[in-house]
Amino acid sequence: MKTIGNIIWVLFGGFMLALEYFIAGFLMMITIIGIPFGIQSFKLGILALWPFGSKVVDDKSSVGCLSLVMNIIWIIIGGFWIALTHLFWGIIFCITIIGIPFGKQHFKLIHLALFPFGKKIE
Repeated sequence: MKTIGNIIWVLFGGFMLALEYFIAGFLMMITIIGIPFGIQSFKLGILALWPFGSKVVDDKSSVGCLSLVMNIIWIIIGGFWIALTHLFWGIIFCITIIGIPFGKQHFKLIHLALFPFGKKIE
């Protein structure tokens, strides 16, 4: 069932969403300072491309002040707006019964869109 959900997701917007994250990641990697943010954008893109069956967990190897500071910078620069976009689409998808699984995937992406540093995708 995960595979069918992922195929439908990719066909109806997941590919475009992931493409936006990948383009943003490449643009962020133009500068040395933007490389960590580009990597997090790629992480969001991978999850946006194939969300069913994936889960976001805490990365025990990257805890500390640096992750906190980077998450705060991420939220200020654009993470808040990305999270609002996923919230909007999650609510829109949850209007219909058929769209609920897709809305739940957008709600899963909200947490990673707000706090990507210190998380990994399994």
